[in-house]
Amino acid sequence: MELLMDPQIWVGLLTLIVLEIVLGIDNLVFIAILADKLPPKQRDKARLIGLSLALIMRLGLLSLISWMVTLTQPLFTVANLTFSGRDLIMLFGGLFLLFKATTELHERLENRQHDDGHGKGYASFWVVVLQIVVLDAVFSLDAVITAVGMVNHLPVMMAAVVIAMGVMLLASKPLTNFVNQHPTVVVLCLSFLLMIGLSLVAEGFGFHIPKGYLYAAIGFSIIIEFFNQIARRNFIRHQSNVPLRARTADAILRLMNGKRQTRPQNQHEDHKTITPIEAESFAEEERYMINGVLTLASRSLRSIMTPRGEISWVDADKSKAEIREQLLESPHSLFPVCRGELDEIIGIVRAKELLVALENNGDVAAIAAQSPAIVVPETLDPINLLGVLRRARGSFVIVNNEFGVVQGLVTPLDVLEAIAGEFPDADETPEIVRDGDGWLVKGSTDLHAIQQHLDINTLVDDDENIASIAGLVIAVNGQIPKVGDIIEIAPLRIQIVEANDYRVDLVRVEKERSEHEDEEE
Repeated sequence: MELLMDPQIWVGLLTLIVLEIVLGIDNLVFIAILADKLPPKQRDKARLIGLSLALIMRLGLLSLISWMVTLTQPLFTVANLTFSGRDLIMLFGGLFLLFKATTELHERLENRQHDDGHGKGYASFWVVVLQIVVLDAVFSLDAVITAVGMVNHLPVMMAAVVIAMGVMLLASKPLTNFVNQHPTVVVLCLSFLLMIGLSLVAEGFGFHIPKGYLYAAIGFSIIIEFFNQIARRNFIRHQSNVPLRARTADAILRLMNGKRQTRPQNQHEDHKTITPIEAESFAEEERYMINGVLTLASRSLRSIMTPRGEISWVDADKSKAEIREQLLESPHSLFPVCRGELDEIIGIVRAKELLVALENNGDVAAIAAQSPAIVVPETLDPINLLGVLRRARGSFVIVNNEFGVVQGLVTPLDVLEAIAGEFPDADETPEIVRDGDGWLVKGSTDLHAIQQHLDINTLVDDDENIASIAGLVIAVNGQIPKVGDIIEIAPLRIQIVEANDYRVDLVRVEKERSEHEDEEE
């Protein structure tokens, strides 16, 4: 009854149960490998019989060692140190635990796996059971020595061993899965073995370390690991709420945004080979295109399409001479044919077909009606747009708002530009042009393109419906700014170059230099 009333006994029992379970994980791994050589119907039976016989042997070994440690009669003396049978058991047992814990830590830190290969045929049932018993006897030595080093009472040791073995019998598979998912728990318990082994070595040399110190250190470590597991579970729960595509994109973008390792300036190292980090770095064009692909799904059609004001369209109500002149002067090969205004689209016709029809005095509107336009809502996401463009067979699609008003058009080239950068037509100027230490940017330029061009990621806000640099400066300023106004949007300094009462046409952008960029120069 006195044992049951001692809190230190309960602490030692619980700690020893945990250690015995963890020390039995290697047993379970090897037992699973041996049992796998049997037919599937006999595997559970072999595991149960083998562990049960091993439990009996472990209890016998525990009783024997517990009796031997009571041998305090001095056997010999070395350098004023007297050694008894108990001291020798403690010394060699502690050294064994230090060796065992060190090798296990080394294997886990080196990520070495147990060999799970086996023969093609099934082995004999009792041969496998015998191997399990012998194997468990070898691995039981550290568990028994740990029990002796942790607790001084044989009933407590036996109770911990029986409970631990019972848990392993009932939950061998869940335990193996838990250890595989929580490697820090195993490393923590192996560090406990190092502490216990050190205390046993000290005991062997006659230096007694109160077990209360061990319990305090182990208890503190367990509390820290408990909070670590809570933090890890909360992190995993938070990550599970983020779409897999977004997590993958974020990881790859972090990889691409990593700075390249600078090459050594030492003249003696000029001819050295490129380091793996340098060799594996993304080229600028690769970074741009991968960034474009990963952010495509999160963009809106407004950020990809050719806006309404830049659409070249043919008015079927004009004279044939005017239409012919427009077709000959324009570099485009496809035109929306409308009646009087852009919102009255008749169809999409190739310039070559229109010129042939005009030469034959054909009806432009009738020809356009044979190729009706494909119309999509502006709320369609770019990923679903790809399927629509495939059905368009080389043509483009018209983007309308909820009121049926044309907002723009999207061609396959627009999607390619969103991924790989701008490809200006013959009658277009680039949207972003270098200007000294800054850039001249058209007001209609997409924010994603600016981010990729300037290597920043702070302009696009998924919660805001802003697609262009003009929309951004208007939103920040609260109204349409005037020419010469300067707007600070970290890390950019934006100056209005061309604007009127209705829109912002051109801005000049300067980027603040980071300390890292200054150091590189």
